Amino acid sequence: MKSPQNRRRVLKTFAVGFGGLAFNSLLASETSLRPNLPARAKRIVFLFMKGGPSHVDTFDPKPLLDRDHGKPLPFPLPEVTFAKQGNLFKSPWKFQRYGESGLPVSELFPNVARHVDDLCILRSIHGTNPAHGAASLRLHTGADQFVRPSMGSWITYGLGTENRNLPAFVTICPTLAHGGVNNWGAAFLPSHCQGTPIGNASLPSSQISVKHISNERISAGQQREQLDLMAKLNAGFNLTTSPDEVLESRLQSFELAYRMQTAMPEIQNLAGESRATRKLYGMNDPVTEDFGRQCLMARRFLERGVRFVQVTHSDSVVQWDQHGNLYQGHTKNAAEVDRPISGFLSDLKARGLLHDTLVLWGGEFGRTPTAQGTDGRDHNPHGFTMWMAGGGVKGGYAYGATDDYGYYAAENKMHVHDLHATILHLLGLDHEKLTYRYAGRDFRLTDVHGVVAKDILA
Repeated sequence: MKSPQNRRRVLKTFAVGFGGLAFNSLLASETSLRPNLPARAKRIVFLFMKGGPSHVDTFDPKPLLDRDHGKPLPFPLPEVTFAKQGNLFKSPWKFQRYGESGLPVSELFPNVARHVDDLCILRSIHGTNPAHGAASLRLHTGADQFVRPSMGSWITYGLGTENRNLPAFVTICPTLAHGGVNNWGAAFLPSHCQGTPIGNASLPSSQISVKHISNERISAGQQREQLDLMAKLNAGFNLTTSPDEVLESRLQSFELAYRMQTAMPEIQNLAGESRATRKLYGMNDPVTEDFGRQCLMARRFLERGVRFVQVTHSDSVVQWDQHGNLYQGHTKNAAEVDRPISGFLSDLKARGLLHDTLVLWGGEFGRTPTAQGTDGRDHNPHGFTMWMAGGGVKGGYAYGATDDYGYYAAENKMHVHDLHATILHLLGLDHEKLTYRYAGRDFRLTDVHGVVAKDILA
């Protein structure tokens, strides 16, 4: 019988053969928690607009901002600001009411606007930090500091996956800046909860793939024989002693890596999608092709049982961060995502997926209603907009409000902790009970905060 030390040596050898892929995507164990509340959503996709889209230019119109353009802000600025700000700066874009709900949407998003009756627009989101890194960490992990498990990891810990051939948490073209891997990391949660990155924001989506997804050294049959041998060795070992959880997890990870070699490339191969579907996502247009491909890939992951999918709109710069050139930058950014997001929502609805899929859109903060230079806006974590769709939220509904100019959350204020609590609630998880004991204390995504926004529940 092999000793534990010998087994570990063999396992390390296998880890090299699989290129370490499996450790980024450990299979959710059968002991994963289950929803402890009635679940309205089974899965979630987060459309992350990196850099901070301006709420007063997209989904939160401010008539007084138009009226008082060029005047000083009539109330004090926050004690801490990211940079020097000028006077009030009206939106360069007009708003129009859409749908039966009559909710206003900027002309930046004419295609998303057609779905306004499915959107729950959250106009009173707020955080605490005006810097990209800390704000992004807060949004993704619930904490400004290193290192905490990401939102996707907490959800994976709570619910596991519905597909044993795929990881429960996938992030498509994530940014490597401002928290980087910590934004999809598991920290002290079990390693199967970590997100699996596909490419990064500096690569076009047509060129992305999971690293080391194929094993060019040995055949699939030989890999299968290796895994079967290790299973036999492990079974024999377990007859003489109690199971080693670390080694069991590693064996599970190798099994998942083996299965992913077939499942993952199939999902990323869009050749089987119809011309009409590709056009729906904007893949026939060079402006929208890149983000459209990401959204289509996200749909394919969701319908195959992946629990949490994040799609990031960014590139090698901070995409939505218009301290200057607001008109040019936001026009370009919105044009790249508007049609793909609209197509994504239409496709989910047509396939019967939207009702139990929670779609979340937004950035790490908003922008100030005051000017930076002559054509820019500064970071604003004090009041901004995100929206949800599907997954048990009210459609055609605006929740909360910022002040008359759009600087501070003012009505039904929804902190990032409250956002996380609400997301978990929609997935059937009580944010106060979804805990993990580490370093002598119980941790949770919402720390010691968080209130569910029950008014948005359908």
